[in-house]
Amino acid sequence: MAPRRPAELYRAPFPLYTVRLHPRRPLAITAGGGGAAKTGIRNGVHFLQLEQIGGQLSASLLHSHDTETRATMTMALADDIIAAGQDASCHILRFSLQAPEAKSGSDGRNGSGEKGPRRRKGPSPAGQGDTQSQTSEVTVESLHSVRTDFSPDALQKAVRFNADCSLLVTGGADGFLRLWEFPSMKKTLEFKAHDGEIEDIALGPDNKVVTAGRDFQCCVWQQDQLVTGLRWNENLPGIPDKAYRYQACRFGAVEDNAGALRLYTVQVPHKRERRPPPCYLTKWDGKSFLPLLTRPCGSEVISCLSISDSGTFLGLGTVTGSVAIHIAFSLQRLYYVKEAHGIVVTDVAFVPESRRGRELLAGNEAALLSVAVDSRCKLHLLPSRRSLPVWLLLLLCAGLIVATILLLQLAFPGFL
Repeated sequence: MAPRRPAELYRAPFPLYTVRLHPRRPLAITAGGGGAAKTGIRNGVHFLQLEQIGGQLSASLLHSHDTETRATMTMALADDIIAAGQDASCHILRFSLQAPEAKSGSDGRNGSGEKGPRRRKGPSPAGQGDTQSQTSEVTVESLHSVRTDFSPDALQKAVRFNADCSLLVTGGADGFLRLWEFPSMKKTLEFKAHDGEIEDIALGPDNKVVTAGRDFQCCVWQQDQLVTGLRWNENLPGIPDKAYRYQACRFGAVEDNAGALRLYTVQVPHKRERRPPPCYLTKWDGKSFLPLLTRPCGSEVISCLSISDSGTFLGLGTVTGSVAIHIAFSLQRLYYVKEAHGIVVTDVAFVPESRRGRELLAGNEAALLSVAVDSRCKLHLLPSRRSLPVWLLLLLCAGLIVATILLLQLAFPGFL
């Protein structure tokens, strides 16, 4: 049975380009805007409270942080710190949640003069209603701003924290990889990683950095030394090297194997054709960086990739607005909604698998949020797959053996 159309969780007053979910709080952070063009479309970062209301996941606006003339295109989240890619710079923001009873002299705005929480009477799936009075208020503080790209059409395209949040890595249109000590934001390393734009960055074990570029390369770096270049098609001789380019890369955990990692990459056709060829997903060993499995994932061009906390699921968005969820073990597709958005899906993110995240899932196996240029944030639910408990399977096997023996005894008297 085909999945139902995804629920519209929130609608912003500007195009959305990125979304992140807080690992410990029921909080989604989404951002975008109209940029510097004088079109009347604002730029901002919106903080959304997630909660279950009447058995449905609902989102409501807690706070709107104005980013002036800068649209946030990329974002990384480390606890209560946001690294936001805006034009050619990376802006470091710190936010805090303040309980209503701890506020003094509240007039509906926080100390920075930005919009605070709204009050609401009931569920508001589209995010247009007001938040309940007991919700916290968000305050945002700007800590740093550093330039991260120096090309003529400068744009930061990727940003990532390492595992212990001591390092921030950025990449952009000039092809340079820049490493920043965090939280001081002192630049520790800068080198040319690709001839052309860096599309994506992934940080792995021992602070190895994987970069996907528009120059057909996906590289593994230790500091500024090239460890290896990935070759996803080495076992597919019918595919030329420059027929595809790398679009996205992410590390993911391995289910039931603590400490192990897998790298996942997305390859998309370099040229558009009347009869579009398929895109491909590849799974790599996280230490040796050897390819383990490659599968086609449809002819719609993939625009973004996300991995669930446990490494069980991969979320994909496409330039035509479709959203899919694949199982990481086999790379097979479990969920697909064609044109869930009316235009390119710019980012996808799974609801965390923490205790608070499990409460939001409400029995579903996974939940994926998608945002797009159509200003909408949509919710994709993957229902729990039905399975029989092990004890019941063993009981059925034992019953089958006993029944077989009895039938043989009836058919062949004296069999036993």
